[in-house]
Amino acid sequence: MDINIFKTEEEVLDGLAKYFVATANNSIAANGRFSVALSGGSSPKKLYEILAATYKNKVEWAKVDFFFGDERYVPQTDAQSNFLMAKKAIFEPLDIAATQIFAVNTTPEPDIAAARYALEITKYFGDKPLSFDLVLLGLGDNSHTASLFPYTPVLHDGSVSVKAVFLKGQDVYRITFTAPLINLAHNIAYLVYGQGKAIAVHHVIEDKRDIENYPAQLIAPTKGSLQWFIDEAAASNLTTAVKK
Repeated sequence: MDINIFKTEEEVLDGLAKYFVATANNSIAANGRFSVALSGGSSPKKLYEILAATYKNKVEWAKVDFFFGDERYVPQTDAQSNFLMAKKAIFEPLDIAATQIFAVNTTPEPDIAAARYALEITKYFGDKPLSFDLVLLGLGDNSHTASLFPYTPVLHDGSVSVKAVFLKGQDVYRITFTAPLINLAHNIAYLVYGQGKAIAVHHVIEDKRDIENYPAQLIAPTKGSLQWFIDEAAASNLTTAVKK
């Protein structure tokens, strides 16, 4: 695990954008394509907008295949949809072809939607290892990542798959990669910034393992690289040893 600490939010975003570009170009050079699982929320939206603007000519975007590490169980036209956010922030600006976008079909029941997405991922990789080149993650102030929320059954799911998660407090469903699927990725990168995330960052990185309270502790690549891109505010509760 590498912790990359930047002074400001803008520097964090640009640092991860450069990492994204380098990872994409390395994967394309080695295998001809780059598979990435996107995260949702306001923070990654800014990242996607930077990639679509500043780094538009730095990647062969026609060779990038986009997936979603988690999705809200809402129509793709809903304002809460991760797909819709990505569509506006990066797919449309870069004119990404529909054949390169693997969105979660949220029309069927949640469990069916999750199962179908898992099958779509399996078909995509075919006889190759089921390993994304990059999985992007965020971190909630309750230490959740993707849609792996505290005290949900999916935290104990050992399958390499996609599952539906019901959040009782919000009375909503989410569709999410399981931790084992995320952990098979060649590269995993967290994007976290702001003082409001400092306690969660400390819990996940430094506290004793407690996946029920700190689900993001489940993320530990089987063979790949784990990178944290955070600002000084989000890192403020980490020990000096970790910061070094």
